[in-house]
Amino acid sequence: MNFIYGSIYIFAAWKWGDWRNWRVYYPTILFFIIGDLFYHFIFYDYFPLWKFEPVPKDKQLGLTGVHISLLIMCIKYPCTILIYLGNFPTGRLSKQFIYIAMWVMIYATNEFITHALGGIKHYNGWNEWWSFSFNIVMFSILAIHHFRPVISWVLSIFYILVLWNIFDVPSLVFR
Repeated sequence: MNFIYGSIYIFAAWKWGDWRNWRVYYPTILFFIIGDLFYHFIFYDYFPLWKFEPVPKDKQLGLTGVHISLLIMCIKYPCTILIYLGNFPTGRLSKQFIYIAMWVMIYATNEFITHALGGIKHYNGWNEWWSFSFNIVMFSILAIHHFRPVISWVLSIFYILVLWNIFDVPSLVFR
């Protein structure tokens, strides 16, 4: 399954991504990856909200949830940013909202299919609706990061604290 997803994202990035300007998007790619690494470092073992699980074909290849997460960070995220920011509409705010909504739906559909096939499991109160709202915030912050990185870091920290309180994350995550 993850081979198929990876192939789709690579093809889409090849077709619609702004490869010529990859250096312009590189800071936002790193920002995206750092956010996911932070989640995995802090939450993965002691208080996960979601975990990737290898489906039978992935298990046959010897993939674990950690492998899948790393593949997502190394393939899906850079491809997403090259397409997302490379085609981000300028000008009218309404076009930007529609564009963000389209990407939220792409990611929500991706997660819905993955969840239905057993490739992701939710824990500690997380569900598809939380993922949907998270994607709204995430794609908004990724766009902001491209233009105003410091503001996006402040908004990200604020959002992390909000989620931290909503999900009553225990201090033991700081093992």
